[in-house]
Amino acid sequence: MMPSSTFVRFVSWVFLSLLLLLLLPRYGESGSMVKYLPGYPGELPFILETGYITVNESELFYMFVESQGKPTQDPLLIYLIGGPGCSAFNGFFFQTGPLFFNETDYSGGLPSLALNPYTWTKTASIIYIDAPVGTGYSYATTWENLTVSDSTFASQTHIFMRKWLIEHPKFITNPFFIASDSYAGLVTPIIAQEILTGNADGLWPRIKLVGVLSGSPHTDTQLEDNSKIHFAHQMTLISNGLYQSAKNNCDGNYVDVDANNTACLQDIEAIEMCLDQINNQNVLEPYCATLSPRSNDNQLRRSVKEKKNHSPISKPEDYWCRNFHYLLADIYANDKSVQEALNVREGTIEEWFRCNLSLAHSTYTYDITSVVDYQQNLTKNGLQVLLYSGDHDMVVTHISTEEWISSLNVTVDDYWRPWFVDGQVAGYTEKYSNYGYRLTYATLKGSGHSPTEFRPKECYEMFQRWIHYYPL
Repeated sequence: MMPSSTFVRFVSWVFLSLLLLLLLPRYGESGSMVKYLPGYPGELPFILETGYITVNESELFYMFVESQGKPTQDPLLIYLIGGPGCSAFNGFFFQTGPLFFNETDYSGGLPSLALNPYTWTKTASIIYIDAPVGTGYSYATTWENLTVSDSTFASQTHIFMRKWLIEHPKFITNPFFIASDSYAGLVTPIIAQEILTGNADGLWPRIKLVGVLSGSPHTDTQLEDNSKIHFAHQMTLISNGLYQSAKNNCDGNYVDVDANNTACLQDIEAIEMCLDQINNQNVLEPYCATLSPRSNDNQLRRSVKEKKNHSPISKPEDYWCRNFHYLLADIYANDKSVQEALNVREGTIEEWFRCNLSLAHSTYTYDITSVVDYQQNLTKNGLQVLLYSGDHDMVVTHISTEEWISSLNVTVDDYWRPWFVDGQVAGYTEKYSNYGYRLTYATLKGSGHSPTEFRPKECYEMFQRWIHYYPL
């Protein structure tokens, strides 16, 4: 006779499976194939699907690119962007997707598109999702659901993934990975844990979670904030004398300083003055007013509209800012013909933002400050993990990432060494293990925040080696 707890779990599994089957017709027509995109000459040479998945009272928009290799065998990734509130366009056009904006020949109007030779979709199928709700083309059907948090970001993504697989059953058996960038690194291990727990509880469809990979992964707020002083010293952005003074006066803690600790506060003020005009996304690149905060394209877009006789990205000779090409996404995504091609539901959003500052500053609750414990728990579940950092990133420094990795107490399998692309050092790497768990950590030499954007070729080589279990 079946034990009562087992029987309850069995009944729950049957109920949930039947419920999802009943819901299937409602969601079955949410995805549409996209064969042509404005700005690209001719038919797209890859399979692109766009659509929405309903999660509670929210409609989450996605762009799905089928692997250009062996889609029935290749890994399936969900690709999460940071912010919070930054659109899937960031991943699709600026990082790992199959297209990019042709900035070189841009002279105004709708930008043209070109194929990305380093797209990860050569060897993986990728879902680029606008999450949480309020991001990109995603929208809520009730006011209450516009308020989101770290916790709801994770739960929405987990529910999205199971419902997406119901619509795409041929991918249920593909190895599944959670890929993320920047702030989304915080929710990545939470989503992984929810998937593992759901699988153990018999949720259907079962997600074949194999691993996670995160670039510039936000993981622990205090650790990351404290590491910036150490990083600035390493980069010679502050003097050794100032660093040693701050280290002594602040006792290594530069966050939430005691208001009575005058010496520490004075040192921090001096440090902030030294760093004020440094681009923390990549300390080697120009500091631009429109780059801080990185997500605010609205001011730049307004200035463009006021200068009708000039190209939107006209700039002083020999002067370049990364936000110049972010503006192209803003122009492109707000174009009606583009929205029609992508099957965006008319009237669901007033204006598209590459990064939604209203969400980040008003409706988002930052209810989780550290996920090191979640990362620790993943070491017990036999997952494959890839973490990578730009060594010139002062947003989530490599120092903080390396520090919390060392706290996991996993065995070093392959000690710190350079890894190469085309015979040149691309960065440095170290590998760890723990009873089936495998962690590869890599740095990208010269890269800033979001390494896939700064070093696309090297990141592609890193990814395709790692995903096929080759050493870097």
